[in-house]
Amino acid sequence: MVDIGFPELLTLVQTIAIIMAIVIAVYFSRLQIQALKTDTEARVVNDLDEKLHRIGEIFMEKPEFVRILNDDAAVSNFGAEVAFAFYVMFFCSHCYHMRQRGILTDNDWAGWLQWTKNAFRSGRLGKYWKEAEMQAWVDPAFREFVNREILVGT
Repeated sequence: MVDIGFPELLTLVQTIAIIMAIVIAVYFSRLQIQALKTDTEARVVNDLDEKLHRIGEIFMEKPEFVRILNDDAAVSNFGAEVAFAFYVMFFCSHCYHMRQRGILTDNDWAGWLQWTKNAFRSGRLGKYWKEAEMQAWVDPAFREFVNREILVGT
């Protein structure tokens, strides 16, 4: 058996400690990068939502501008109410996507989910979803969510 002296043992322990410190630093760096990625993604989505919010405000101020996006006569005749319905629908979509990204907690999501269900079931949003063909203006994931979980049984 090899006899290891104190200096060699000390060098070995120092080497192992340095390697462990590097492994721990890499682990926590990866966690920070993941958190930064989520923050950046949320910031981009919120920036897009702010722009959509401004478009919604313009449509409510001047409902005739809705024709820029949808020149269907049936939609154009709805006026400011349908412009606001689109605005609320995009808000619900934003909440849904924040939940998908893990930004909303379970408690927050439960509240917004109930709010969305009420808007679609009790108000006119569900009617406009079908009549104004709102489904064409959202992504497939949100469209499926509304049709499968929100408007079920209505």
